[in-house]
Amino acid sequence: MFDPPRAGSVEAHRGAAPDSVRCAVLTVSDTRTAETDSSGRLVRDLLEMRGHVVVAQAIVPDDAGPIRLALGEWAGRDDVQAILSNGGTGIAGRDTTYDAIVDLLEKRLDGFGELFRMLSYAEIGAAAMLSRAVAGVYRGKLVAAMPGSSNAVQLAMTKLLLPEIGHLVYEIGK
Repeated sequence: MFDPPRAGSVEAHRGAAPDSVRCAVLTVSDTRTAETDSSGRLVRDLLEMRGHVVVAQAIVPDDAGPIRLALGEWAGRDDVQAILSNGGTGIAGRDTTYDAIVDLLEKRLDGFGELFRMLSYAEIGAAAMLSRAVAGVYRGKLVAAMPGSSNAVQLAMTKLLLPEIGHLVYEIGK
């Protein structure tokens, strides 16, 4: 016998969530170009393969000013529901993405970073602790910052973001 999802259950929320999310993709790098941005391209391809729409994409230097400028511009757009960044989440001197984003977040989704590091640990061991992957809500938009390696992007997208992006956007919009 089939039991319909209970109101308020995860299943009910997923059922009400949009099938397609309008996203902006930000690559943070001092060296990548449109031709060499394999991680940004991977984010875009994975989103589009799942039926989501990339409405904006950019590459900015690993510097807080340009990162915040892109986030502010995209957060002000009605056609953007989620902003996904890659790069600059480590602990090197030039890694500023976490620092640029974390103070902007009105609500943090601590579970994103925690789960990302747990899944990374299974793949790369203790080096996973070097990641400062973070996600949250900024001006009514989902913001998620992933490391810049293609392996890290693949992990974050396939295991965490793609399975829940519609649900996340639904919850933020309630």
